[in-house]
Amino acid sequence: MSNAITILNHEEDRRVVEAIRKAELNTSGEIKVHIENHCRGNVEKRSLTVFKRLKLNKTKLRNGVLIYLAVHDHKFAILGDEGINKVVEDGFWNDVKDLMQSHFKEGRFAEGLEQGIQRCGEKLKTYFPYQSDDINEIPDDISYENN
Repeated sequence: MSNAITILNHEEDRRVVEAIRKAELNTSGEIKVHIENHCRGNVEKRSLTVFKRLKLNKTKLRNGVLIYLAVHDHKFAILGDEGINKVVEDGFWNDVKDLMQSHFKEGRFAEGLEQGIQRCGEKLKTYFPYQSDDINEIPDDISYENN
């Protein structure tokens, strides 16, 4: 594949997906990681477009979270849907971004993603605990886009 995204190797990809699965065991919330090469323009606008395309705004309790990375442009964002945004404290998403960025700056992308996913999962568990009738509304795999 030309111009392929190479931020995670196969083992790291597996670890990140496992972190998503583990985080979602305790919550009805949904966490999705999307990685692409470029984000032309505003990262918040682009991540919102991806958020909607991946249907994170369609979860039953509006508790979807997107972790968006544009590898070559060194941009990333974390978006929560309205259900989770109503209950998390101000600055929560920025705190998660700071935690992740500390790993990213050292080239430890898998670790940064795992830490961010874990932190998001803990917050989702607090406000949206797992219910016995919970279904996995969004696939746990990482979505990639070569652009």
